[in-house]
Amino acid sequence: MYAREKRNLSVERISELMGMTTHHSLYKYMASGQMPANKIRPFEHACGANYISQYIAQSARLLTMPIPSGRNADARDINSLQGNLTEVVSALIDFYSGKLPATQCKGALMSAMENLAWHKANVEKADQPELELFEEDES
Repeated sequence: MYAREKRNLSVERISELMGMTTHHSLYKYMASGQMPANKIRPFEHACGANYISQYIAQSARLLTMPIPSGRNADARDINSLQGNLTEVVSALIDFYSGKLPATQCKGALMSAMENLAWHKANVEKADQPELELFEEDES
């Protein structure tokens, strides 16, 4: 449904993008709700959505978030992190004192975790920078 609405792809086109020889197998997977694990990522890539991977991870009670691409952090990034962490501590205090609903507190927590994950990825990539294969030369 997502691939048809957002990317205007038919089942036949999705199966072609997945490298399948026929679309009949994809119809079978969709009808039964059973797709081989090695077909999940090609399917998600073709559709432009990763809902299956998110469902699998979250049903195992795992946290999912996109891995950020590395770039140098500047003072604004660090300032933003500090403000974000201050907000989440405030949200936790308000939640535990009954002044903030759980949904708003969870949103603040997710924002802080994503911000920290971005910095974690940057630190990890500092020793092993990614190749900039598809970046245009600025010179």
